[in-house]
Amino acid sequence: MRSSNSKKFSDPTFSLSASSDWKIFIMSETEDNDSLEMDSDADEERDLEMTDLVDSKAQPACRSEPEASKVPKASFNGNPDSLFFNDGKRRIDYILVYEDESKNGSTKKGSVMRRRKRRREFFEGNLMTEGTELEVTQSVTDEKLFFVKLHIPFNVLCHYAEILHIKLPIKHNDLVPQSSAHNCISKHFYPDEDIIRREPDFFTAPFRKDLLNHFQLKEREGLDLFTPAMRSRMAFYILSRAAYDVKGDVRKFGITKLLAGGVYKAAYPLHDCRFNVKSKEENCPNERFLLYSEWAHPKNFYKMQPLDLIRKYFGEKIGIYFAWLGFYTFMLFLAAAFGLGCFIYGFKTRESSTWSKEVCDPEIGGKIIMCPQCDKDCPYWRLNSTCESSKKLCIFDNFGTLVFAVFMSVWVTLFLEFWKRYQAKLEHDWDTVEFLQQEEQPRPEYEARCFYERFSPVTQTMEKVPYTSCGKCMRVCCGIGTVLFWILLIVASVVGVIVYRLAMFITFSTSLRSDLNRKELEPFREYITPQMATSITASIISVVIIMILNNLYEKVAIWITDFELPRTKTEYENSLTLKMFLFQFVNFYSSCFYIAFFKGKMVGYPGRPVYWLGAFRNEECDPGSCLTELTTQLAIIMTGKAIWNNIQEVLLPWLKNVLFRHCTQVGSDKVIPRWEQDYQLQPVGELGLFYEYLEMVIQFGFVTLFVASFPLAPLLALFNNLFEIRVDGWKFTTQFRRIVPEKAQDIGAWQPILQGVAILAVVTNGAIIAFTSDMIPRLVYYWALSVSPYADGSNHTMAGFINSSLSVFSIQDFSNSSKPREEITPAWFNNITTCRYRDFRNPPGHYNQYEFSIYYWHVIAAKLAFMIVVEHIVYFTKFMLSYMIPDVPEALKEQIRRERFLTQDILHQTRITHFKELIKPISEKLQGDVEGKEAEFTELDNLI
Repeated sequence: MRSSNSKKFSDPTFSLSASSDWKIFIMSETEDNDSLEMDSDADEERDLEMTDLVDSKAQPACRSEPEASKVPKASFNGNPDSLFFNDGKRRIDYILVYEDESKNGSTKKGSVMRRRKRRREFFEGNLMTEGTELEVTQSVTDEKLFFVKLHIPFNVLCHYAEILHIKLPIKHNDLVPQSSAHNCISKHFYPDEDIIRREPDFFTAPFRKDLLNHFQLKEREGLDLFTPAMRSRMAFYILSRAAYDVKGDVRKFGITKLLAGGVYKAAYPLHDCRFNVKSKEENCPNERFLLYSEWAHPKNFYKMQPLDLIRKYFGEKIGIYFAWLGFYTFMLFLAAAFGLGCFIYGFKTRESSTWSKEVCDPEIGGKIIMCPQCDKDCPYWRLNSTCESSKKLCIFDNFGTLVFAVFMSVWVTLFLEFWKRYQAKLEHDWDTVEFLQQEEQPRPEYEARCFYERFSPVTQTMEKVPYTSCGKCMRVCCGIGTVLFWILLIVASVVGVIVYRLAMFITFSTSLRSDLNRKELEPFREYITPQMATSITASIISVVIIMILNNLYEKVAIWITDFELPRTKTEYENSLTLKMFLFQFVNFYSSCFYIAFFKGKMVGYPGRPVYWLGAFRNEECDPGSCLTELTTQLAIIMTGKAIWNNIQEVLLPWLKNVLFRHCTQVGSDKVIPRWEQDYQLQPVGELGLFYEYLEMVIQFGFVTLFVASFPLAPLLALFNNLFEIRVDGWKFTTQFRRIVPEKAQDIGAWQPILQGVAILAVVTNGAIIAFTSDMIPRLVYYWALSVSPYADGSNHTMAGFINSSLSVFSIQDFSNSSKPREEITPAWFNNITTCRYRDFRNPPGHYNQYEFSIYYWHVIAAKLAFMIVVEHIVYFTKFMLSYMIPDVPEALKEQIRRERFLTQDILHQTRITHFKELIKPISEKLQGDVEGKEAEFTELDNLI
């Protein structure tokens, strides 16, 4: 094996070259699409034939493999928990798995297998040329599988630590930590410090090899300078940029493409032990075991998360996700408690509501005959048939809901502002304060397509880019057009559900009542109405359509983002985040927006209804309002989404692992090594964490955007998140291979999305209270219309509200196309000349009959005034809170200043020491010359 000491490292800014005689030419977008190229065996064979032709005639040197391309083989030493090579000294930093297709009777042609083998050997030779050390071991369960173990020597680690700007400790934090009563209480909910020790608090600085002695090392040997997570991150960086093929001037590289093309079956870092059994190895930290037993296990649902250990084991990106999820869940406790209080208040007062009593009163609601809600097939009905639904409406449509909506607008501001403070602390503690874009290396897919040149205003030099300005504009326009097309597709699906609602309401109106007249179904007659049946079935259909469109659009969004070719992984994820959220926003919330702000708003009146598509009569709300239906829709979508996500996140990976272990079951006498145990786990997709964020942000939208209609939404979200934290922890520690650690400064593009949702939530909740609920009409009646001159009494009261909120329609004004059929007219409908409907219109016989009454304009003015006043008050409160709560605590600012001072001081002292070492020979020579001259003068003086 080639010694790493003999390695001459490449330029850190472009570390793709593994040999000086290679001519680097970044291939074009079409030529390098290996993931498509290698999917087809025919394409592989054709490409191989062309390559052989080139090799035989023109480019033999370019096809030659680097030195030391043969990887040393070693048999398994029987230690199942070993994390080292067979010598027990070199730590395994990454695992590559490939299959020897010559041993499994593969139907693939020999040319394809030779091509894969040649690429694999070329790639592994390149890795060793880069200074890494490899060792291959055959599987103990499947003789066709081989595991390539990769180790990065210390001097190679130092080189790539400088490239990746990895920060390491330089000095213990000498600032006195501040304690608070909150810490005294919360410490009882943290894991036992005797089991999970608190991480030491250091000041850190970017690693530099010439400052090696200034970093805090254990035993000063460098073995513990880089954590396993850091080593895995550097190993992945090397694997992503090592070449596997060269065709003339075209150079192909990256482990991702080799995995897509089947050259390797898997690539992953190792878990440090089994999740449920502590390792007996001396140098094993057993962090996976600690995470499972003290964090991921369901028994720990009430405990705070060991975030430092999560970050240390999985990296900053996973750590900050769990930090955000934990903080969000903690803040939900207050919102859930307030919402539960509002729900209990509504539940307790539902029987005492005056207008609900009027609906249920046989002398009031029982004598009010309501007009049919559809043409011909819907009968007349009594208002008191909606008695139970009116009581349910009182639970959610009360003054407590108004207070809760204002509270949630303030709560969401506090949540975002305090999260910024907490995030700033994590950025400092986890060394991501100065995680700038230039520190993040370009994606290999971006580098592979950089064949255009442009002048960089930053470096004042020419740099390589993958597209011209016109090409970039074309890509962006293509992406925007595709996203708009899919959004229109969602709108079309929503229209389809609306048509279903219109059609099924007619069906339920005619058939449901006759079915419920049967004796065995009589108890359900008061609870199951055509509106409710239509709402529930339409909500279930909406959930199914949402899930189907999500799966389809996911692939489209990834394709668009790949086509746009973002420079860094952060830019890639931010671009994908925006596309997916726009789609999900329309997909999940469109039906709720329809019910809240469109349903029942443009229905006309019985004599002149409004029709959809010229055929379907527009839906009307229940005489109470559409608020109950909106609540039902939210509850079904939130519950259905949570169940579906848990099936995808928990059940499917568990079943896949069980089936895989069953299919590869071996005898109990065989010992399986650590790397093979991890291979049996599920791989984590590149966007695995993205979907976790997306799920929570969509939930955040349900909790904030429509909370005025469903005060129990925060409570449901709280229960879901308490479960979600442990499920995600269990999934990452037990069911999935270890994730490649990644650096992250914050939650990325999700932060501005959350802020946008918070701003929109003020508008939506104000609009729900003003235009969806009946609170404003009730307030107008109570304060204005229940007293003189509009009424006889002088005391404000809600008595008579129901009668005043229903307009009168003359039955003889029905058109032939909308008049109910004789056979469905109830037996009790005798000699009745008018019916009532929900609106504020003049009665028949009025000189402006069926036009909007003065009451209507009073209500509209009150609704607009309510929206303007409440929104301005809430927005002003949000602005003041944002201004008063600083994003970075003052104590943290002191720590950052102290850390920068120490870093600069160390660098200054190092430069002085280095300068002294440089001038030391000169000063010694000068001192010797001076002493020689003095001796000569002394000798002359003696002679004289």
